[in-house]
Amino acid sequence: MGLVFHEFCHAIVADILGDDTPRIAGRLTLNPLRHLDPFGTIMMLLAGFGWAKPVPVNGNHLRNGPTIGMATVAAAGPISNFVMAALFALPVRYGLVQYLDPSLLSRYQFENYVALVCVDVVLINVLLGVFNLIPLAPLDGSRVAVALLPGELGRFFRQLEPYGMGILFLLFVVSTMTPLNILGMIINPVYAAIVEFLLI
Repeated sequence: MGLVFHEFCHAIVADILGDDTPRIAGRLTLNPLRHLDPFGTIMMLLAGFGWAKPVPVNGNHLRNGPTIGMATVAAAGPISNFVMAALFALPVRYGLVQYLDPSLLSRYQFENYVALVCVDVVLINVLLGVFNLIPLAPLDGSRVAVALLPGELGRFFRQLEPYGMGILFLLFVVSTMTPLNILGMIINPVYAAIVEFLLI
């Protein structure tokens, strides 16, 4: 749900801003088959993380220009994840369903299962949103950083774009295979603050 809605929002914002590339590519839909990447989906099932197919966008067709336009399209993805997280947090936050720890499954009633699903949707979508805002290509945060940061700082992130995937891979390897969890240090404080704000 989170991945599909994320990519759909990229597509619809690009379409609104005047680029029909996503429409031509058949990406203005919530049909998962149009968005999910086969290998990314397999990785999601096997490794617990995955990805969808990037939405094709032509920045030169966007009404507010390629830099601001691409940043707007990019920002739509993480924003969609935060919106979805906020909507699914409402029933738990306002006591419409009761969340119980999964270790208490034997005591679960229907409302507890609903709450469990809601909390999982919140956690996954907040993680997707925060991760995608890391300012490294091909993540959405890279486009946002290039557009919003002034002068040399913006140019610095633009120059990093060709190396973004390699840097991300290195960060992932270091974070998972050594005690130095750099990605965790970047993501966890923001992730925890947003989850607490939404659910408590």
